[in-house]
Amino acid sequence: MTLGAEVGLEDLERDPHPVLAHLREHGPVSWIPALDGWLVTRHDLALSVMRDAVRFTVDDPRFSTAQVIGPSMLSLDGERHARHRAPFVATFRPTAVRERFAATAAEEVEQLLEALASAGPAAELRRSFAGPLAAFIVSRALGLGDSEVEDLLAWYDAIVAGVTAITAGETVTPGAEQAFLALSGRLEAVIDGADRSSLLATAAADGELTSGQVVANAAVLLFGGIETTEGMIANALLALLEHPQALERVRADAKLLDPVIDESLRLEPAAAAVDRYATTDVALAEARIRAGDLVRVSITAANRDPAVFADPDRFDLTRSGVRRHLAFANGPHVCLGIHLARLETRVALARVLSRFPRLRLDPERPSAVAGLVFRKPPTLHVVWD
Repeated sequence: MTLGAEVGLEDLERDPHPVLAHLREHGPVSWIPALDGWLVTRHDLALSVMRDAVRFTVDDPRFSTAQVIGPSMLSLDGERHARHRAPFVATFRPTAVRERFAATAAEEVEQLLEALASAGPAAELRRSFAGPLAAFIVSRALGLGDSEVEDLLAWYDAIVAGVTAITAGETVTPGAEQAFLALSGRLEAVIDGADRSSLLATAAADGELTSGQVVANAAVLLFGGIETTEGMIANALLALLEHPQALERVRADAKLLDPVIDESLRLEPAAAAVDRYATTDVALAEARIRAGDLVRVSITAANRDPAVFADPDRFDLTRSGVRRHLAFANGPHVCLGIHLARLETRVALARVLSRFPRLRLDPERPSAVAGLVFRKPPTLHVVWD
């Protein structure tokens, strides 16, 4: 109970790895007063919590995302979770993702890179490349128009700010509430629109979910489709640019793109943690958790567990077993959009490296990954010749 007493939110936001390593070694399930909950930092324990929806549930009124968007597949368990998730599963299977999104992603990447090249020889790649690409693809998936990407990003930013505020112990921000109202109105219009083959209209058609429930789950897809993918792309680019030897290897062998993606996901997962709530008194490691306690799983810590990943702080493209990382969570709430996020990131990395063969970090404006819940570089400034 005392090991995490001095751990503050700022310790978990900027450079959490030394603190998390200490906790993982000496108290892998530690009470963190700043979180008002337990923090799980060991890989095996993280798996056990995420896979056990009976003793560790997301279905709790304190769940941050649900406070902003309402009940959804992200904040329900059991039969209700399955019912909310089922209408969206087919769209995000590997073959469906390739057929529906591969060409679209490639075309959008080329347009974004053309704009960057015209304005170069410097750019900020998070919000001028990774974010717009992710928002464009998810807007297509949800049936929104290409011209609505800017509005979508604005709504998304406000909703993320609201969820982050709740996670930090604050209340829902008015901006998040207003953004979700605006998003809901637009998505309701898509559901009621003429295109009955759209993802949202199809999800509403079988009658299992109300239109409001479809909208809440669409907001989850928005969250993951932008946040996770933007973070994946930005973190992978930053990792490569920080490791010139690895960068040259990838330029020479495109088959290394997948190891790049997984190793960067392991080192800096875009979603740093997932929350669960104990449904009963339970012992986990040496911790005695009480019913109702918050149990936060640190994906960031689990992904650097030396019991699973040798020399875990090293960026290693030849690492064996790298896909044991938990960046997409695990158990019933494993990320629905894994294959789409991977496709976008692979296309983005391949084309950026091809288009800008002398790309490098801007030494005058350094970049670093940060974030309490969602981790990525706030800015990613680069230059090229």
